[in-house]
Amino acid sequence: MVKNRVLTQQNLQVATVSLSPFHLAIPVYDLAAARHFYGDVFGLSEGRSSAQWVDFDFYGHQLVIHEHPKTASQESVHSNPVDGHDVPVPHFGIILQWDQWEALADRLRARETRFVIEPYIRFKGEVGEQATMFLFDPCGNALEFKAFKDMSQLFAK
Repeated sequence: MVKNRVLTQQNLQVATVSLSPFHLAIPVYDLAAARHFYGDVFGLSEGRSSAQWVDFDFYGHQLVIHEHPKTASQESVHSNPVDGHDVPVPHFGIILQWDQWEALADRLRARETRFVIEPYIRFKGEVGEQATMFLFDPCGNALEFKAFKDMSQLFAK
């Protein structure tokens, strides 16, 4: 269990909560392109790897990309409407501190990343106000990065 410590080489702090790092393995049909995307575009540190998979430090969690033929979910995009946007489903991501989210949005824009949903403020002035952005990796896996204006509203109704 990780508690109140720096979770990555990028000095990204998690709010004062205790978290157990999760492990997520996702399919990628182009290992080299996905490795570049997560390593160079996002700046994630690479861990162990083989000819078929690569581990990344995903903000203190373990993300593993596994080379695999294109899956049905990567062939077509499914979405649900949220706050006037078509949110891709399934997706995964991380909740950052507000300034970290802004820095990531700037980094991705500087690298001319194509967003599915451009960085914006969702539920402005409401419970759960948050900054969010959605994008796909080169193999069609959808990612969301968000930050809450007030982290105590993470699960607020």
